[in-house]
Formats: sequence, structure tokens, C-alpha cells
Amino acid sequence: MKILAFETSCDDTSVACFDGESLLSLRTASQTAEHAETVGVVPEVAARLHEANVFDTLDETIREAGLTLRDFDAIAVTAEPGLMPSLLVWLAVAKTLAHELGIPMLRINHIHAHILANYLGRGFDEIRYPLICLTVSGGHNELYRLDSPFEKTLLGRTRDDASGEAFDKVAKMLGLGYPGGPVISRLAAEYTGEFRGIFPESLRGEETFDFSFSGLKSAARREIEEREAADRLSDDDVREICYEFESRIVEELVSRTIRAVRMHGVGTILLAGWVSASNMLVSRMTQEAEKIGVVSLAPTKKMYSTDNAAMIGIAAALAYREYPDGPPADWIIGSGSDLGGR
Repeated sequence: MKILAFETSCDDTSVACFDGESLLSLRTASQTAEHAETVGVVPEVAARLHEANVFDTLDETIREAGLTLRDFDAIAVTAEPGLMPSLLVWLAVAKTLAHELGIPMLRINHIHAHILANYLGRGFDEIRYPLICLTVSGGHNELYRLDSPFEKTLLGRTRDDASGEAFDKVAKMLGLGYPGGPVISRLAAEYTGEFRGIFPESLRGEETFDFSFSGLKSAARREIEEREAADRLSDDDVREICYEFESRIVEELVSRTIRAVRMHGVGTILLAGWVSASNMLVSRMTQEAEKIGVVSLAPTKKMYSTDNAAMIGIAAALAYREYPDGPPADWIIGSGSDLGGR
């Protein structure tokens, strides 16, 4: 079963080729430099860049895999969620190719694909269910219980900003550019002082698995403005703010995840989404998981934490593993809590 996979939910044009669950090739054309000029993604600009990159990226990926279009048995493409102008580019290409080649097109939920990206570089039996999964990205923060690769129950979600969005906005306040997560993590790692807890806990006193980072973002703005007004926003101040900010976000992500693990009695944690590339998050989650005898897993490569077509391809491959004759035609894979909820 050879699968051609596309991912263009936001600002990267990505294509991957699979033979079953084996990744043959992966190419991603980044738009980071273009969007850095506007310190954020402009949907119409992203769509035009996808259109400019689409066929070159497709040709390079297929050539690297040593295949031709006629060799593929199925096409997989991100269908939701994402920036609609970006999604429509590859949906149109995928639908046209599937029609011309006479092969099925599988529509994939972007967030669920991030979860299944944990299978890339791992054997199928290395991830044991039931488990708790934390998704952390620019637009999404959710906590799920998974009983199989395609059976998930939502436990909590962000009520406002997701953690990745908060990283980007605070980086913009500090003049650090876009994307914000990597640069804040780098500067936080350079800070040599102690954690002082200058930013407040969110949803304090609530017994909830939900997240809220808008208040933390506002607190960061006040801290920055106060230090600027006192003419003392030095390079070390910036490092401290980055360290305190990332530490507070990580503490809240980890504490809710561990509490969900204890409540549900599971033995595995999965991290998914581009914030799962944070060294601080991976380290602290691993430490807390080990304390209670639980395994914490993150994508095997940082590139698998970001938006990429490999996660779309592995989602399709696992769907064919579950349904050898092909998954239901109307199913957006991963869109519901389980197959019955799509």
C-alpha cells in the first residue's frame, strides 16, 4: 500500500511518500521567512506561497522515493482544522490527482495526525493503550484519553489562547520575531537565575483539565511594560521573562496531564504538536511521569512535532491497518471522539 500524503493546514507546504507504515520520503517547503516580515501568518499570503511551492515539492518528494504518480494506491490530505485558503490548495490538488489516478482520497484531521506522529520512528507495539495525550500547538491545546489509535475522549481544552499562540504573542511583545516558541525556549535555556514565579497560575482553585493562557499573556505584557518604563529591560531581563513564561506554561501543561494520568490509571503519556519540541516540556513531563511509574513519549524527531506530511501519511497508513479494505469513505480520520462520533 503506497500512500501519497499532503499537509498544508497553515504555512508549510509538505509532501510525504509511504510504503505501508514506512516513510520513504518527506519534503517540506517552509514559509517562515516570508511570514517573519509580518510577525505572523497572513492566510492569503500563505495560500499563494502554497500554490507557488506545490508542484516542485510534489515532484521532489516522489523522485526521492523512486516512485511515479501511477505507483500510489491512495492519497491522504489534511481536511481540518486549519486556514481555509491553505487547506483548499492541497484539497484541490489531492482531489484532482485521486480522480485522475482512480484511487481513494483519505481526509485527515490535523490534530489527530499530530497525535499519530508519535508512531513515526517507532514500532506499532511501542505505544500502549489506554493512554493520555496532550496536544500543544499554535491554535490547539487539548487533553485526551485514547483507548486505541482512533478512539479518543476529550478531557480538557484551552478556553482561549493555546500555549503556542501565547509563545508567539509574547515573543512579538519582546521583539523576538516569528515563530516565538523556539526563540523563547532558547533564551529561557540561557537564563541562569532561579524560578521566582513572577507570573500567576491560571484557573487557580478550579478542578478542571481545561487550559487558559490569555491571563498569562496579559501578565507578561504588564511585566514587559513595567520594566520598559523603568528603563531596565536588559538582555538578562528578556531571558528571565522567557524562562518564567515558559516555566509557567510547562508547569500547567504537566500538572494537568499528570492529574489526568492518575485519575484514569493509564501507563503512557503522549505529547503532540509543535510545542512538544520544547526541551523543557519533554524533560519535565518525563521527570514527573517517572515519579509515578508512567512512560512519557514525544515524537522521535523535532521535525515530526511540527506540521509535516509524514504525520498525515502515518495516520492514513494506520487507518488502513485498522480497515484493510479501506476506511469509511465519509470519515475525516480523527475528526470525532471515535468512529461512531464522526
